[in-house]
Amino acid sequence: MFSHSQTKGKSRFQGSQDLRTVLGEGTRWQGDVQAGPEGLRIEGTLEGGIQCQGDVVVAATGFVKGTIQARRLSVMGQVEGVLKVETCLEILGSGRVEGEVELGTLVVDEGGILQGTCIHRSAAEVEKTSGPIAQRRDERFPDRGLPVPGGTDPVPPSRSFDKGRF
Repeated sequence: MFSHSQTKGKSRFQGSQDLRTVLGEGTRWQGDVQAGPEGLRIEGTLEGGIQCQGDVVVAATGFVKGTIQARRLSVMGQVEGVLKVETCLEILGSGRVEGEVELGTLVVDEGGILQGTCIHRSAAEVEKTSGPIAQRRDERFPDRGLPVPGGTDPVPPSRSFDKGRF
């Protein structure tokens, strides 16, 4: 009676299976990656930035910490950072996204997690402001700030709790 064109856990992106650049499972990459319109699939760990003219897919085994700028983004693994997605961010059932997201549309399957801020932009607005993404200090975690110029790391604030008040 009802037919579904997609099976659960599969990406809705047309051509996601045709991605030419793959960072394989068990691979760890530190630094920036620039990919063309053919797209990029992450099955391993990437710490740094991704600039892609096409689609980016983070597989269930994939983990990305950094910035991502892409036409479309499909997450089955875990992504932490600042994201600029021109058209659609898709978070599948096993996917988790944490950070600041600027996007055109959002699809979250049951079980998918989006934690952070989300700003809706039209594709034209995202394209106009598609310059490099600047690293920002996360005010929610003051002890995880950016390094202070001069080589010293930020000092975590001291906290004290009165146990009798809880």
